[in-house]
Amino acid sequence: MLDAAILGAVLASIVAAATTLLLAALGELVAERAGTLNLSVEGMMIIGAAVGYAAAYGTGSLIVGTLAAVLAGTLLSLVFAGLAIWLAANQVAAGLATTILGLGLAGLIGAPFVGTTLEAAPALNIPYLSDLPLIGRVVFGQDAFAYASFVLLALVAYTLSRTRIGLVLRAVGESHVAAHALGHPVRKIRTLAVMFGGACAGLAGAQLSLAYTPFWASDMTAGRGWIALALVVFSAWKPLWLLAGAYLFGAVSILQLHVQGFGLGIPSQVLSALPYLATIAALVAISALKRGQGAPASLGVPFVPDR
Repeated sequence: MLDAAILGAVLASIVAAATTLLLAALGELVAERAGTLNLSVEGMMIIGAAVGYAAAYGTGSLIVGTLAAVLAGTLLSLVFAGLAIWLAANQVAAGLATTILGLGLAGLIGAPFVGTTLEAAPALNIPYLSDLPLIGRVVFGQDAFAYASFVLLALVAYTLSRTRIGLVLRAVGESHVAAHALGHPVRKIRTLAVMFGGACAGLAGAQLSLAYTPFWASDMTAGRGWIALALVVFSAWKPLWLLAGAYLFGAVSILQLHVQGFGLGIPSQVLSALPYLATIAALVAISALKRGQGAPASLGVPFVPDR
C-alpha cells in the first residue's frame, strides 16, 4: 500500500508529465481545426526547450527563458507555414523537414549547455489549499506551466465553441473554398493558427527543460511531440477529450518508472516503450471505433486561392 505522501508525489509527477503533452497538443489541435496538419510539433518543442534553457541559463531568469522558448517555437512554425500554407507544399513533407531543422538547430544551440543544470521552476503554492491532504500538492502546488495549461485549455475550448473567431477558424478547417468565397483570409487564418501551435509547442519545450527536467539533453523531448499529435486524433479534435488523453498518457509514462522499482522482472526497455505502445493501442482503438471521422474535412489539403 502506498502512503499518502508517496501517492501525492506520484500524482504530482503525473500532472507534470501530462502538462508537456497538453500544452503541445492544444496548439496542434487549433492548427488542425483550421485545416493544417503540422507534423513539426517535435521540432518546435525541442527548439523551445533548447532556446528556453539557453536564455534562462544566460540571464538567470525563468521568465526570460520561457518567453524565448515561445518565440523560438513561433518562429520555427513560420518556416512550416511558409512552406505548407503560402507555397502550398505537401504538409507532411514540410512538417517532417521542419522537425529535422528544429532538431538540428536545437542540438547546435544546446551543445554548450550539456552537463549543466538549472533550478527548476518553483511550485506556486496557494495558501491553505496547498496544505490539504493529498489533493493540496497535486492540484494547488503545481508550477506556473501547469496552471497555464489549464488556462489555455479553457480559452481554446471557449474560443472554438463560443466565439466568432472559433466559428471562422472551424469553417476554414471544414471547407476552405467556402470560407474563401465568404471573404475570409484562409491562408492568414491558418498561419495564425499554426503560429499559436508553435507558441504552445515552444511553451511545452520550456516546461520540459525549465521545470520537468531542468537540464539540457539533445533528445529530451523523446518523441513527446509525436505523442501530442496522436492525442489530437485520440481526442477527436475536442479540447476536453484532449485533457483526458494527456493525463492518461502522462500516467502511463510516470507509472512505468515506478513499476521498475517493484522488482517484477520486466525488462526496462519494455517499460520505457510503454508510452509509445499505449499510443499505438489508442490509435488502433480509434480506428476500430471510427472516431477519426471527426477530423476537419479540409485537414491536410493545401489551399491555393484563385488567381
